Amino acid sequence: MAKPSVVAEDPRTIHLAHSPDADDAFMFWALAAGRIDTGERRYVHELGDIESLNRRALAGELEVTAVSLHAYAYLADRYALLAHGASIGDRYGPRIVARAPRPTDPRTALGAERVLVAVPGELTTAFLALKLYQPAVSHVVVPFDQIEEYVALGRAQAGVLIHEGQLTYADHGLHLWVDLGEWWHDETGLPLPLGGNVVRRDLGDVLMQGIARDLKASIQYGLAHRTEALAHATAYGRGLDPSRIDRFVGMYVNAYTVDYGPTGRQASRSCSGVRIGRGCSPRPSTSHS
Repeated sequence: MAKPSVVAEDPRTIHLAHSPDADDAFMFWALAAGRIDTGERRYVHELGDIESLNRRALAGELEVTAVSLHAYAYLADRYALLAHGASIGDRYGPRIVARAPRPTDPRTALGAERVLVAVPGELTTAFLALKLYQPAVSHVVVPFDQIEEYVALGRAQAGVLIHEGQLTYADHGLHLWVDLGEWWHDETGLPLPLGGNVVRRDLGDVLMQGIARDLKASIQYGLAHRTEALAHATAYGRGLDPSRIDRFVGMYVNAYTVDYGPTGRQASRSCSGVRIGRGCSPRPSTSHS
């Protein structure tokens, strides 16, 4: 009797979008380099700044993508938030910088008339934190990698820096006014959750859980092979020297990145009303404008 034939599952191509910066490159290096077993799942990586990814996710264009935790409040009907890949600042985070030295009362200064603050996008958690810190602030949206120069040229009185700008602002002659992650911790006793990875719900539970496992495995592999992962991340460091790339990656790829854990979950609820599940999350309990 002939043996029954086994029908192999067709390979599935999944588009994975993330920012072109060192921490995301570190996270997804193992996935991009084929260092982990993803079964029939094949990943195509797309790069874009976080505000562009937020906007594309709002339109439902991306299957798997990094987004701001602030943006996720508007995405939960279409996307599930993965428990792996979070960027969480523990007593550090987006930094408000300016050409002028730090005033005695930065909060009042930022709310003053004719003070314009450059921000990396209205859906970013950095912008949410700024508005929580000073609701009366006036802002202009500027691409994240142009904010330092924008402020240094005097086109805005201050700017909110994310990504590597948190470490390089002094190179542009700028002064730190407020570290929003430090301020948030002083206010709440919690770290500041900035971003995470989401997967589109219409992919179905089986595929979503497989993607969650792959992303977690990639992060864990990178942490276990740090030297190789850092070498890959260097290409995305936008001129940072190796020591600052190492420092930056350490800030945002850590135990919280492997899994939010109880503290990360509590912080996300406090900041954006988001609840994270073990693999994928239910809808957020509240949303913020």
